[in-house]
Amino acid sequence: MDFKILVGGEAGQGIQTTGAILARAFTRMGFHVFADQDYESRIRGGHNFYRIRVRESQTLAISESLDLLIAFNKESVSLHLSELAPNGIAICDTIRDPDISQRYNVIFMAMSDIAMQVTGSRLAANSVAIGAVAGLTGCDIEVFNNLIKEYFRQEDVAERNINAARAGQQFILEQKNNLPLNSFGKNIKSDRMLLNGNEGIAMGALAAGCKFISAYPMTPATSIMEYMAANASDFGAVVIQPEDEIAAIHMAIGASYAGVRSMTATSGGGFSLMTEGIGLAGMTETPLVVVLAQRPGPAIGLPTRTEQSDLLFAINASHGEFPRVVLAPSTAEDAFWLTTKAFNLAEKYQVPVILMTDHYLATSYFTVEKFDLSAVFINRGLPLNENEMGKLSEYKRHLITGSGVSPRAFPMQSRALVVTDSDEHNEEGHLIEDAETRVRMVDKRQKKMQGLHNDLAHPLIYGPREARNTIIGWGSSFGPLYEATSVLRKQDVSINLLHFTEIWPFQSRAIRKILSTSEKIYIAENNATGQFATLFASRMGRKVDGNILRYDGRPFTPNFIINKLSKEAL
Repeated sequence: MDFKILVGGEAGQGIQTTGAILARAFTRMGFHVFADQDYESRIRGGHNFYRIRVRESQTLAISESLDLLIAFNKESVSLHLSELAPNGIAICDTIRDPDISQRYNVIFMAMSDIAMQVTGSRLAANSVAIGAVAGLTGCDIEVFNNLIKEYFRQEDVAERNINAARAGQQFILEQKNNLPLNSFGKNIKSDRMLLNGNEGIAMGALAAGCKFISAYPMTPATSIMEYMAANASDFGAVVIQPEDEIAAIHMAIGASYAGVRSMTATSGGGFSLMTEGIGLAGMTETPLVVVLAQRPGPAIGLPTRTEQSDLLFAINASHGEFPRVVLAPSTAEDAFWLTTKAFNLAEKYQVPVILMTDHYLATSYFTVEKFDLSAVFINRGLPLNENEMGKLSEYKRHLITGSGVSPRAFPMQSRALVVTDSDEHNEEGHLIEDAETRVRMVDKRQKKMQGLHNDLAHPLIYGPREARNTIIGWGSSFGPLYEATSVLRKQDVSINLLHFTEIWPFQSRAIRKILSTSEKIYIAENNATGQFATLFASRMGRKVDGNILRYDGRPFTPNFIINKLSKEAL
């Protein structure tokens, strides 16, 4: 079973609420769900839609065909009706077009009028649509009604919306010529979670012991801060919204210097302002986690669209040379676990860790099994052991060691004097000007790269290891690429997927071994210039055979990738 729904309309018509309730309802019934949102950067008006894919097995991408279209306005009909599968059904609100009904299976359902009749308000039209879906799919409407109660917490408001949902279900059941699209069978109670990427990051940060986040709101990173603020009291965390991104990163650095696991989160424009702070963390060897939630740029760009165009920026952010880590989770579940690893790497090596996501991953929803919190491992690195130290007055914050990592003391939490400086400094932390010390300190910091190489996981290969063709992706493109390569293998194409989530430092030696049998290599990424392909060529000494690029602000779909690959000689 593979069932695809699109809910379309204007901002303000409850599109997100409708989609969220439907997605959570199918999750609670035991199905696997993937859902994504497309909306414009305005409060009201503009075309919005919410896509939901429901399967009995795992789903990590959206399909371009639809089994059910719920159109709250005329624009949704004109834009999406052609996406209906041959047996698909469209529910259209107040739009009666004989030509459309001859070409497509359309139910003209005045959802706003039904809502007005039942509740005295047209605002409940989205609940009418929810009931209609229950009727068409043969699902237990009480699952949907329970979620309506959760979303509309005022008892009278919830009751009106439940009545609207029942009216929508009844209307569909009275359509004699339109049997249910799909019999979803008996409901299975499930405790799976439905999470988006930002929620996965926020949960991972809290599980990892993050006690401080300072961030300035910027789409699509904002909901990380909002989630942590809503749960801060339960975890003893502090959430601060300062005046701008410059203040945000420096407050996080200050908290980390004092010994608190801290982070900040922003998008490309805010990250641009933070780059001097990234350098400060690098020079003072202060652990820091920075979430870079990408969106199309430059400048304001497309605030509510997606892109993977900040990769080389993140790897090279700030002036000078110093080690850092760049990670890019692929799913909401991966976002949770990779965030916990980000904090461990930051503290173990005393470096900034940049966790890259994008609008697509940040706002898309995945069904996720409950996390096994006993598997969360916390490594705070090399804290100073005062019992093993001779004279605390001889403590050197930037002591040169074989690994490049110095014992770390926390001001006001130890008897050691902690000194550091944003100027180049000596082992004691005092600024210097001489050439010899400068070389020693640069070499000290660069020694960390070897340990980081060892601690970063290699990219994973999906499909036969010795396939003739390899497609490479990174971060959020995993779901569409995984499905596309699976489909191609069923068509007897020799192809596998090599996917990166732990990107920098680049694992050249391991990757060269993995790709030793690949005759052709393609790289797919959401940008115009092939940034990962550039990184790959510079580190591997091998150009790729083809780039699959998308930079219209929309995410990859399996069909998009397959169509692009079909133009190449696989």
